[in-house]
Amino acid sequence: MADGTPDPQCLIVADADVLVRNALAEYLRHCGYKVFEAATSDEVVIALEEGTLQIDALLADADLAGRYNVFELRIWVKDHHPGVEVVLAGNVDAAAKAAGQLCDEGPHLKRPYDPESVAAHIKRLLAATRGQKR
Repeated sequence: MADGTPDPQCLIVADADVLVRNALAEYLRHCGYKVFEAATSDEVVIALEEGTLQIDALLADADLAGRYNVFELRIWVKDHHPGVEVVLAGNVDAAAKAAGQLCDEGPHLKRPYDPESVAAHIKRLLAATRGQKR
């Protein structure tokens, strides 16, 4: 920012359940993050490809609909936007099965979300990422 304070970090919260998405996004906004909300993987891809937002992290529900399932989306994000941290959340049984087929890392958070745990997890994740970028 012009006054010397850093811009707030920007997150995408991707969840088809509008009530869950809105509640979590509002909580994260109160924590000082800029939050873009997405209902599908297609909306996530559009937000990242537009390039108008500097996205730092993506929090995606394991049952996210769209062109990519959440594990394919994680791979796409890592291939096309490697600076974006990806946090997967959702049903552990279904996520573990799909994770074993498509990627090396399964969900980190369970639904229903505990907003404080999510904010703390993202804060730790982004702090570690900032340390690596320097």
